[in-house]
Amino acid sequence: TSSMNRTALHFAVGRNNLSAVDFLLSHKARVDVADKHGLTVIHLAAWSGSFEVMLMLVKAGADQRAKSQEGMNALHFAAQGNNLHIVDYLIQDLHLKDLNQPDERGRKPFLLAAEKGHVEMIEKLTFLNLHTSEKDKEGNTALHLAAMHGHSLAVQALLTQWQEVNETNENGETPFFLAVEGGHEECSRMLLSAGSDVNIPNKLNVSALQTATRNGHVSLVNFLLSENIDLQQTREPTESPLHLAVINNHITVVNSLLSAQHDPDILDQRQQTPLHVAANLGNVELVETLLKAGCDLKITDKQGKTALAVASRSHHSLVVDMLIKAERYYAWKKEHQESIQDPPAGSTLTFKQDHSLETKHIRMHLWKLAYHQLKANDWQRLAHLWRFTDDQIRAIEEQWSGKDSFREHGYRALLIWLHGALMMQSDPAKHLYEELMRAGFPELAEKIRQFKSKTDSSSKKCVVS
Repeated sequence: TSSMNRTALHFAVGRNNLSAVDFLLSHKARVDVADKHGLTVIHLAAWSGSFEVMLMLVKAGADQRAKSQEGMNALHFAAQGNNLHIVDYLIQDLHLKDLNQPDERGRKPFLLAAEKGHVEMIEKLTFLNLHTSEKDKEGNTALHLAAMHGHSLAVQALLTQWQEVNETNENGETPFFLAVEGGHEECSRMLLSAGSDVNIPNKLNVSALQTATRNGHVSLVNFLLSENIDLQQTREPTESPLHLAVINNHITVVNSLLSAQHDPDILDQRQQTPLHVAANLGNVELVETLLKAGCDLKITDKQGKTALAVASRSHHSLVVDMLIKAERYYAWKKEHQESIQDPPAGSTLTFKQDHSLETKHIRMHLWKLAYHQLKANDWQRLAHLWRFTDDQIRAIEEQWSGKDSFREHGYRALLIWLHGALMMQSDPAKHLYEELMRAGFPELAEKIRQFKSKTDSSSKKCVVS
């Protein structure tokens, strides 16, 4: 025998080698030796589906009721292997109905057929009256097992005879929940049309929508949203679908949730909004999406921090600058509600870093201004003049890289100012000249003016188109 404790007969049966099986049996090979998993040759024959071998073994006196270590008998193996002929033989010819027992995991043959998605076997066992709606030790029914593995044809077959589609297993999961969790859209749709309740959460209070979100199944999220799913579950605040989509960086899911009117300002246990979470992660794309959705920038978490404070603490300078731009833009918009016209064609609202060609000239000039002309506390003076709040100035200063940080800080503040100037559709270069004069930097203002007339004459295109 081998290290697995398999005999020559095990190998011959496993390979379906009729003449070798015949030879070994005629030489009185033992038919009931179990290998180290408790598998006997009758199990192997049932599993591989070799009817002739099965007949030979039964004739040679093999134990038809032998169980493996996992408590599986020939009927279990035949059901799992989708071997209809062998099932017929065991039940109809040998009358071994008593093989229809649960294995160690509490699964009858019918559950094994469902788990593997064998539709013909499901129908065969149903015909032989061996179907069951009993649960295994984890509380799963055949429908749970088929749904969990995405076997839509098996789910369809089971649903024709299924009474209770919303039964839950030990984890509180319905078949529908498991289908969604596995990302199985077709199964989810079938179970839904059979009357599944989309809003039953599991024991941990996670909903199907949260599961789909966490796994980033965009089409399932959209399908659930189209089914009028309950977005605001009233129980203890766990993470909302929007928080989960942000944490797992599923931008398309975030967009789907927002366009389904998911509240962008919903709070989690730490009283953080999705924006707090995105800011803390430093995720530019997600922050941009949430800012464009017009979320509330003033909300503070349990520690009393706004999203801006969270981002500056995490040293995500790109996100800090985006948040300041957004705060300034929305404040300005509120102030000028009546007089705002739509932004000029082609310009879309964005809070990201500006890399556009149109502003290249003026950005280069602002860089020179910040890195070569402004002294240590000059930029703060300008920022105050431009109505940056103390919190905004502090947030920029927080990304400290040494005593020359003020140059980088100044450049960031100038770019944030430029974003606002462009949003207000003024001519930034002219505006900057006036502002520098007003702040008491006449020689800098003069440089800007010379620069402006130079670029104006060299190209008829204005600095900012």
